[in-house]
Amino acid sequence: MRRHRKTKILATLGPASNTPEVMRALFDAGVDVFRINMSHTSHEGLAAMHRQLRALAGEVGRPIGILCDLQGPKIRLGRLPGGKRVLNEGERVRLLLGETSEDLMDVPIPHPEIFQAIKQKHALLIDDGKIRLRLLRKADTFAEAIVEVGGEIRDRKGVNMPDTLLPMSAMTPKDRADLDAALALGVDWIALSFVQRPEDVAELKKIVAGRAGVLAKIEKPKAMASLEAVLELADALMVARGDLGVEMPLEAVPGLQKRITRAARKAGKPVVVATQMLESMINSPMPTRAEVSDVAQAVFEGADAVMLSAESASGAYPIEAVQMMDRIACSVETDPLYHSIIESQRGVPERTTPDAIMAAVHEITETIEAKAIITWTKSGITAMRAARERSLAPIIAPTPDIATARRLCLVWGTHSVITEDIRDFDDMVRRAAQIARQEGFAEPGDRIVITAGVPLGTTGATNMLRVAFVEDER
Repeated sequence: MRRHRKTKILATLGPASNTPEVMRALFDAGVDVFRINMSHTSHEGLAAMHRQLRALAGEVGRPIGILCDLQGPKIRLGRLPGGKRVLNEGERVRLLLGETSEDLMDVPIPHPEIFQAIKQKHALLIDDGKIRLRLLRKADTFAEAIVEVGGEIRDRKGVNMPDTLLPMSAMTPKDRADLDAALALGVDWIALSFVQRPEDVAELKKIVAGRAGVLAKIEKPKAMASLEAVLELADALMVARGDLGVEMPLEAVPGLQKRITRAARKAGKPVVVATQMLESMINSPMPTRAEVSDVAQAVFEGADAVMLSAESASGAYPIEAVQMMDRIACSVETDPLYHSIIESQRGVPERTTPDAIMAAVHEITETIEAKAIITWTKSGITAMRAARERSLAPIIAPTPDIATARRLCLVWGTHSVITEDIRDFDDMVRRAAQIARQEGFAEPGDRIVITAGVPLGTTGATNMLRVAFVEDER
């Protein structure tokens, strides 16, 4: 079974989709990686979905990726006297450190980190940015702010602080427990929320120790400010447009999406575009034209994957949403403009042998119109380097490592095949042609381009390129 598109699809599991029957239908509709959101999932639920997905992979005979998304810290208001309050523009309000207050004029916030880090003129956003305050002055246990955008606030509404670097880890004790549970099960990707600085990613990488890929969610201005350093440490990025659109001006988000997508491609690491991609399909069997254009734009930009959240987790039309996303991606990838747009974004290869080889693979593949690129890989690095070039031909990634095969489900254009390790050069060429034919990518007489590292099995040492013909099986 093969996909006829290169852009991958992530779908979030939830009440609308966490049964084996719906998971199978979602996979058949086009899902490559399933996301489990730990904000709404117990360890028992995580284990059950993991078990069902691994059984599904065995049933369909294809690797299926599983991404565990850690919740991250949640900064919220305390309990307001009376449960709610209206803040008027120009009004001065007193922010009080604590869970609640007896004074009707106070706005309690039970997070000492805020009072430690916030500075004069910093913004404080409440309820997804609907209410905006600006700090005037502060002390250790209280602060005074002026209301710039007013409205009603209620108990436990979320708080965002786009100007402030908060002195707190991206992982809470709950996240550590969730992480331990996910790693014990053997999930393929861990998504890290609340990334502010490279050290947040380094902390998670140290704990994971190579047992899963680490995906950093870019959702805060501080992460954007250190994007290059975050990207160097992370294995993948997510454009988390929900929180990014709260903490940054909405009109800036499309440009930030392009910056993140292009930076990830340049680094040869997968990037996911997420949040509200087909939002109206939570309640409607058809998306809006604007949503279709939004998904298409991410595909035109060369994102490795596009993601569904509530559309597949709790919506009324999870399967239809995946089918729609699949149709959009297939349509874009066959558009006459698609290849020229993708090609125009190719960067100059770095001065390394693997990068030079992959640039040559791309040129040769395009020139001879090869039907497939075969990248023998153990770690997945060779396949990801090939994906960075965004060639017309699909990338087949034979690997003896099941974990690598699952992880590559997130990577643009890749089709993982679990196989025995290659014995020698002749075995590599023969089996590459055999796999391309058996997987439905090439027919006898077609040409394929093969790349690997010599000595065979050396991680990351891509230094060999071979063009071969696919022959009839004898």
